[in-house]
Amino acid sequence: KGERISWKEASRRHPHNPDEPNHTFYFALEDGDVIDGKVKGNSARWINHSCAPNCEAEEIDGHVYIHALRDIAEGEELFYDYGLVIDAKQTKKLKREYECRCGARKCRGTMLAPPDEKPAKDAKVSKAKGKKKK
Repeated sequence: KGERISWKEASRRHPHNPDEPNHTFYFALEDGDVIDGKVKGNSARWINHSCAPNCEAEEIDGHVYIHALRDIAEGEELFYDYGLVIDAKQTKKLKREYECRCGARKCRGTMLAPPDEKPAKDAKVSKAKGKKKK
């Protein structure tokens, strides 16, 4: 769910909250469009990031599905790895802007994708757009 918009429109709307410019409910799609979960979004927009996720997002025919990576206990919070890709060099300052506090044993300390890792197909975020979220 959410409103399907262009990156141009997403840039125009950004930031949703000027006090939190790196927080959005954007989800980048393979065709270059964006789902804005703030408009007509469902509860999936509240899934948080973790460096040790228990689920993943997958796009199939323009629809985003959340799939479990392991058995998930009733009442357990869902997490996926945002793996954000920024159109800028990953500096310490940039990593701090996208700080991760998930507490996982192998936490990267940032929601950004590791520079040597192929980014998740849903994770492209331009420098001006801030955090994408489902």
